[in-house]
Amino acid sequence: MPQIIVLPHVELCPDGAAIEANTGESICQTLLDNEIDIDHACDQACACTTCHVIIREGFKTLNPSEEKEDDLLDKAWGLEPQSRLSCQAIVGTTDLVIEIPKYSINMAKEGHR
Repeated sequence: MPQIIVLPHVELCPDGAAIEANTGESICQTLLDNEIDIDHACDQACACTTCHVIIREGFKTLNPSEEKEDDLLDKAWGLEPQSRLSCQAIVGTTDLVIEIPKYSINMAKEGHR
């Protein structure tokens, strides 16, 4: 069973975390199932960028992104070459190290958290 290492995020996961993941499940769902409350304003429908994560290790083991995700990622705060929408990034059989950006578009606009 692969593991997702979540780097510390001051509000969502201050100490970081190492969680077991199910192959074939999205990173977003795995985080939510493990009480890491990542924002997902569109309810994981690939219609926003609030669940944006940066894959620090294991990026090439994820399913390829589709054009819709790539177009949305262009609007994500803190975009990097290894950015993915966690609702679309499906866990394979390899461990991942992810970083949740400090802000999302939703957090900046609504000023919450």
